[in-house]
Amino acid sequence: MTQAEIKLCSLLLQEHFGEIVEKIGVHLIRTGSQPLRVIAHDTGTSLDQVKKALCVLVQHNLVSYQVHKRGVVEYEAQCSRVLRMLRYPRYIYTTKTLYSDTGELIVEELLLNGKLTMSAVVKKVADRLTETMEDGKTMDYAEVSNTFVRLADTHFVQRCPSVPTTENSDPGPPPPAPTLVINEKDMYLVPKLSLIGKGKRRRSSDEDAAGEPKAKRPKYTTDNKEPIPDDGIYWQANLDRFHQHFRDQAIVSAVANRMDQTSSEIVRTMLRMSEITTSSSAPFTQPLSSNEIFRSLPVGYNISKQVLDQYLTLLADDPLEFVGKSGDSGGGMYVINLHKALASLATATLKSVVQERFGSRCARIFRLVLQKKHIEQKQVEDFAMIPAKEAKDMLYKMLSENFMSLQVGCQ
Repeated sequence: MTQAEIKLCSLLLQEHFGEIVEKIGVHLIRTGSQPLRVIAHDTGTSLDQVKKALCVLVQHNLVSYQVHKRGVVEYEAQCSRVLRMLRYPRYIYTTKTLYSDTGELIVEELLLNGKLTMSAVVKKVADRLTETMEDGKTMDYAEVSNTFVRLADTHFVQRCPSVPTTENSDPGPPPPAPTLVINEKDMYLVPKLSLIGKGKRRRSSDEDAAGEPKAKRPKYTTDNKEPIPDDGIYWQANLDRFHQHFRDQAIVSAVANRMDQTSSEIVRTMLRMSEITTSSSAPFTQPLSSNEIFRSLPVGYNISKQVLDQYLTLLADDPLEFVGKSGDSGGGMYVINLHKALASLATATLKSVVQERFGSRCARIFRLVLQKKHIEQKQVEDFAMIPAKEAKDMLYKMLSENFMSLQVGCQ
C-alpha cells in the first residue's frame, strides 16, 4: 500500500474505533500477518488490550486470522476492507432509496456493529423507529422483519460463517482458533422467527424522576430470560452486492445517455432479473429471452412486444456491445456483456480526465492511440492533424504522467 493509503486507513480506524484499535490495525497493515504476542511486543501494548482490539477488528471483518501447521494463529489486516468504510454513507443511502427508513437503519446497524443476529437487529431498529414516531405510535417487529427478509432475498445482507456443529461436539482439545464455514445455499436463508412485539421508547431522566424510586422497582434476574431464538446465526452487510448495484446503475445511466430512456429501462429490467442469479465477477449476465424481458418490464411501461424486439436488436447492434445476442429461442436470447460495459465506462472516464487535464488536442491524440492500440509518432501527427513539434510535446506530457507507455520496436 502507498503511504497515503496507510494514512487514510489510520484516520478511518481512529475515527471509528479509537487509538488502540488504530495502533494495532496500522501495525498489521505495515507488517503483514503476525501472531498475537509479536503484535503486543512490537506495539508495546498489553496482551489484554491487543486481544480486545483484534476482537473489534475481526468483528468488523477488518482483520482475518489463519492457523498454521504448528498451531500458531496469525492475524492479517484487510486493507481494502478498511478503505471501504469511506463508502458506508453511500451503502446506507442506497438502502434508504430502495427499502425506505427501515432498510436504511437495518444496514446502518449491521455496519456499526459488524455482525448481529436478526432478532437483535429487528429490536434495535424497531426501537429507533419508535423514537422518531409521534406519541402513542410504535413500530411493529413484524414490519422490520419483513424488510430484513427482503434485504436477504436480494442479497444485500448475508449470513456470517459459523463454527460447524461437529467441531463443537469434538471431545478432543479445542483448536487454537475456530474454523468458520458456511454452506452457500444457506447464505441468504432467513431463520423462521416469530418476533412478536413493538419498539420501545427510552425513558427520559424527567420520567425517571417523576416515577417510582429506583429501589422500589421490581428487579428481574437474568435467569428468567428466554433463550435467543436465532442464537449463533449472525448477519452482515454484503458489500459486494452494493458494488454490483452501483455497477448496474452506471451501466443503465450510460445506456440512457447514449440512446434513450426506453433503452435504459430495458437494460435495467435485464440487470434486475439477473442480479441474484449472476455472480458479481461474471463476464456476462444469465441469458434472458425476449419473452421473459417483456413480461418483467415495469407495470406502467406500455411498449408492445414488437417495439421491445426492435430495441433489443438496436442494443445488440450497437458498437459498444453492452447487450449481446446469444441465441434465437424464446424470441431471441440476450445477455449483458458486463466486462465490456465496464471497460467502456472506464475508457470514457479516462478520456474525460485527459481532456480536463491536458486539453482537447491531447484528448484527440489519446483517443487515436486507444483506437489503434500501437501507433508511431509520425502516424500520430498525420492522423490527428497536429504539427510535429506540438504532437511531440503532447505525447511526452502524457507519457510523463503515465497515461501512455513507450514501446521500442526492433529492426
